[in-house]
Parts: sequence; structure tokens; C-alpha cells
Amino acid sequence: MKSIIKNRVQIVVHISIWILLYGLTFYPILNNERPIPSDVFPKLLVILVLFYFNYFYLVPVYLLRKSVFIYLMVSLGLLIISVVALNHFYEPKFPENFFLGRKPPRDFGYIPIYRSFVSLGIPYVISAILKMYVEWKRNENLRLSVEKENIKSELQFLKAQLNPHFLFNTLNTIYALSVKKSPDTSEAIVDLSELMRYMIYEADKDLVPLNKEIDYIKSYIQLQRLRLSDSENVCLKITGEDRGRAVPPLLFISFIENAFKYGTDYKGKTYVKITLTITDTSVFLNVKNKIGIFREPTKNSGIGLENIRNQLELIYPGLHNLEVDNDGKDYEVSLTIYQKQSVRCYYRNKREENRFNIL
Repeated sequence: MKSIIKNRVQIVVHISIWILLYGLTFYPILNNERPIPSDVFPKLLVILVLFYFNYFYLVPVYLLRKSVFIYLMVSLGLLIISVVALNHFYEPKFPENFFLGRKPPRDFGYIPIYRSFVSLGIPYVISAILKMYVEWKRNENLRLSVEKENIKSELQFLKAQLNPHFLFNTLNTIYALSVKKSPDTSEAIVDLSELMRYMIYEADKDLVPLNKEIDYIKSYIQLQRLRLSDSENVCLKITGEDRGRAVPPLLFISFIENAFKYGTDYKGKTYVKITLTITDTSVFLNVKNKIGIFREPTKNSGIGLENIRNQLELIYPGLHNLEVDNDGKDYEVSLTIYQKQSVRCYYRNKREENRFNIL
């Protein structure tokens, strides 16, 4: 569809050029009710041939391949040959008494040659500029397409790193429950299956509804509460309307995951406060946790957060604000994502069309 539109635009541009050229040629003649000179149509035919010979052959073969000198020599030669041929076969004629009985100036014979050279040269230059612009635009679109594919590949790589990382931490949670022979182990396995279903069927998408991402977060927090001996200070507060919004999957979970990982001390007491505020123009996430006294960052402990940083830079360049505050006692992450654009997303499982705002 895009290629058809591009072709139509190019056709319209070419037609506009020729309408303008023919209009400038015939308007003075018709306006002054003068007869059409005999060399007008041959000249327009030569202009047409030179225009597209330059457009389709000379510019791609020489100019775009940096053979500028050869291109200039060939172009100059073609223009000189065309001008000489036109003036030889269609010698300009002037009305009687044009010079009022006087002899024409000595250099007057060069004026028709000069005018012919200009009238052929201007469209010739326009064809070169037009072709160079079309090729530049095509290369620019190709570059953007390749850049988009590279970003998509990098995001898939980041997700591939994140998913095993998350699964590893969740299995540790279930392992802790099984060691204690907790009756909540079976419920935790069910919750994990729901989380895995989301990761398998939703995480590979570019966008998911925000309400699905929130349900995923709620399931994760519930799974963590089953593990904790004291979850009184675990709080999730959501304000605003989550319908009609879309976000990349697993965007927020790393911040929450790290809060639980480092916000629990050796007694099992946990302090994690999660606030999600949704407005018309942005989504604000604030995650705050106490730093457990026995927790020390390991070599791979920051992989989730680092991946999310990279993901934010790729998806929301200039459209997000991430602040991390660590005073040694409290660890706080504040993330604001501003609305990017409005798009239509289709979800086959619902078999209906929904309109979402990309955040």
C-alpha cells in the first residue's frame, strides 16, 4: 500500500512538472495571440527525452556512483549537441521589420543558442535534482526500516534475557514455600502458571493492554505474599483508568521484582509500596522498598533493571523519565512514561477491535 502511494506521488510530481513547463512555454504565445514557433514542439520533445534519459540512466549510473566529472562531461555534451541540432534544423525566424530596417547586432545570432541552452538545461537540472531526492528518500526509508528492525531485534534479545531471569526468581519463591511445606504451594503453582501463560502468549507482542499488564503485576504480588511471613507492609495502589491504554509487556515487573528481592529482611518482614497513577497523558509508577540488611547486590542482580533501562531508551527516547534514589535505607524508583500516539491494536483472542493509546 505504501509503495502504491509513493508511486502515485511520484506520478503527480512528474505531471505537475510537465504542466508547469508546457504552461510557461505556451502561455506567452497564446496570451499575445502569436503563432506558435516551428521549433516549439521539437524542442519540447528533446526536453522530454533529455529529462528522462538523465533521470533513469545518467544520474543512477554516474552521478549517484560519485562519477561526477564523467556525468558533467556527458551532460554538457548532450546539451550542446541538442542545442546545435535544434538551431540547425529549426533556425529561428523573425518577423519582417523586426530590426526596423537596421542590421541585427553582430552577436545577435548567439541569443537563440543561449536561450535554447537555458530552456533545455533547466529541465535537465530539475530531473537530476528530482532523481537524487527520490533516491535519498528511498535510502532514508530503507535506513529507518533497518533501524526499526534492529531495535525490534534488540528488544527481543532483552526480553529473552528478562524472562529466564524472572522465572528463576519466581521458582525460588515456590521453592521457599515447598521447603516450609506451606499449604499455599499449590496456589503458588497455579499463580505461576497464570504468569507463565502471560509470558508465553503476551510477552512476545510489541504492545499489550495496560489492564493485562496490571493483572500480571497483581498476580506476581499475590505470589510474593504467599512466600512472605509478614506482608502487612506490601501495598499496591492504582489510580486512574487503565482501559484503552497499551504498553510493552513486562515493562514494570523488574522494578517490582527487585523491590521484593531487596525489600525483605532475614526475618521475612517486607516493606514494599507500589503506586501506579494513570492520567490522560502519562503513566507514573513509583516503587519504594526498605533495603534488607543482609542483602548485598550480586554480579547478576541488576540484569532486570539494566534491561528495562535499555528498553526504555529504545522505545521511549525523550518520552520517559526514570529516577532512582538510594539512601542506604530506602530504595525508590520513579518512572513516568508520556503518551506517544494513538493506534489501533487488534487482539485475535477477543475478536474485536480496540483503540489504545501507546504510552
